[in-house]
Amino acid sequence: MKKYRLMSPGPTPVPEKVLLKMADTVIHHRTPQFQSVLKEVNEKLKRSFRTANAVHTFASSGTGAMEASVVNLLSKGDKALVINAGKFGERFGEICKAYGVDAVMYNVPWSESPDPAIVAKTLKETPGIKAVYSTLCETSTGVVSDIQAIGAVVSKTDAVLVVDAVSGLFADKMLPDEWGVDVVVSGSQKGFMLPPGLAFLSLSAKAEKLIASSNLPKFYFDLKAAIKAYGKNDTAWTPAVSLMQGLNVVLDMMLTEGLDNILSRHARLANATREAMKAIGLELYAKNPSNGVTAVRVPEGVDGSAIVKKMRDEQGVTIAGGQSELKGKIFRVAHMGYMDEYDTISAVAGIEMVLSQLGYKVQLGKGVGRAQELLK
Repeated sequence: MKKYRLMSPGPTPVPEKVLLKMADTVIHHRTPQFQSVLKEVNEKLKRSFRTANAVHTFASSGTGAMEASVVNLLSKGDKALVINAGKFGERFGEICKAYGVDAVMYNVPWSESPDPAIVAKTLKETPGIKAVYSTLCETSTGVVSDIQAIGAVVSKTDAVLVVDAVSGLFADKMLPDEWGVDVVVSGSQKGFMLPPGLAFLSLSAKAEKLIASSNLPKFYFDLKAAIKAYGKNDTAWTPAVSLMQGLNVVLDMMLTEGLDNILSRHARLANATREAMKAIGLELYAKNPSNGVTAVRVPEGVDGSAIVKKMRDEQGVTIAGGQSELKGKIFRVAHMGYMDEYDTISAVAGIEMVLSQLGYKVQLGKGVGRAQELLK
């Protein structure tokens, strides 16, 4: 028997006390009992997002919040600047195109971060852009974006800045109100330490003004309905009651640990993983790596898909491979959420053993030793 360790960039492990809370008796969502939970959650979400703005919650994956950020802010034929630095920047572009929004694509090489100067240049040379879509951590590549610099550019224009922080929130620093981020979208299955099923969206006053003029079709993700319900400590549609009860416990855990301490923990685990990979001769993929997930180039002559499969089936550690053009070329190890030093050391040890089995010459224990040095 092998103990199962989930170290993929979503879903991530769920704390035992949260699992137990979600197994508690289900309460009805149109009752004072649930409204009390929702009121607590809404206030804690604002603190966790580090924003004074309301944070709306949907029963969906993070992609639902991404779609809501398009269909509520824009109209058919509007222009949006989409920063495409990986699969999830690409997804923003696909959502825009699905609804008839003119997506101006800024395509960034996948191992690199977007250049704020190019964002500024594009906004200047392309009049009428109403929204800029970016990612904090591009999960598919392990790259973090300089949202502070991008926000400084966008905030000087009439455009709103929308940031996909589904995997980056709590792993990479972001201060939405200070940095001029108008909309932050996230999801439950990453830094929030919950199963998939909840999507979050914060909304600034600047972004909220666009809602009145939006003519794109919407029903479930209609922010007008969400805002109205929010003011009554309610939800427009049936919420994921058990997940919301778990979220209430998660937010208590996170606020008790401290948001800055959470960032520091992610940074320690990420740094130890990166240095361990370099110690055994592997090359990192991201030029500006996120602290949520580390992307590592598969060494020449090794089957990248076999690394992921053997880690899962033989070592009991689930990591992720590359997506799209990176399939078989990288593997990704997550550090986000409910993870500690021993999760990191276990993952490094498993990678060493699997690489050795696949014919890569590695001195067993070298990467583990390097990680231990940095985590002691």
